[in-house]
Amino acid sequence: MDFLKQIDLSNVPEHIAVIMDGNGRWAKQQGHERLYGHNFGVESVREVLKGAMELKVKYLTLYAFSTENWNRPKEEVEGLMDLLVRTIGGEIDELNEKGIRLMTIGDMNGLPDSCQVELKRAMELTAHNQDTTLILALNYSARWEIMAATKRLAEEIQNGTLTADQIDDKKFSNSLTTVGIPDPELLIRTSGEHRVSNFLLWQIAYAEFYFTDVLWPDFKKEDLFKAVIDYQSRERRFGMVSEQLTK
Repeated sequence: MDFLKQIDLSNVPEHIAVIMDGNGRWAKQQGHERLYGHNFGVESVREVLKGAMELKVKYLTLYAFSTENWNRPKEEVEGLMDLLVRTIGGEIDELNEKGIRLMTIGDMNGLPDSCQVELKRAMELTAHNQDTTLILALNYSARWEIMAATKRLAEEIQNGTLTADQIDDKKFSNSLTTVGIPDPELLIRTSGEHRVSNFLLWQIAYAEFYFTDVLWPDFKKEDLFKAVIDYQSRERRFGMVSEQLTK
């Protein structure tokens, strides 16, 4: 079935966020260690990015590594960091060829030096691209992000450059790591889990949620298309009633 033909390309989310879950379970089903699943998950990243570009999605955010993931076994974390460096380093030419800009959100200072160097190089070399922006959430936690923004605003008040009355939604949003990036309209989570896991808690206030039982290494661009088709079947009211939207 050609799912792409079922999509109204004039009503595609500008920003899609994805919680990539299920790599470890997929690996165990294959009789391998968890890192085996993460390696195969890289191909799903390529697939989803390809699908996003076909749909002309402007922003694609992938939850790649949370602050809580540091609690995983040392071997898995080290393997993930090595995989990140190798993957980013090997994809720069293709990102440029396809007009993809790379960005990150999260506490980059908490990543190994090798990751920081490779990510900085990739972002600098792709900064001029304008077709699709791929955002990797690395060492990311929404609570960390909100706390950091709150502290920055408190410091401005303490310094006398800001008053409490001047803080509104826009001011707070501009203090987050996603400043300049529109909020996601669609949040996808794979592997059958129904939770947001400390991801973009401020930004997904009005996002549509799509949960699928597909494990991340099995998630292909057709699965992305299915999520968008489901998104387009919904009525986005933003607190209003249906009658108000037709006026």
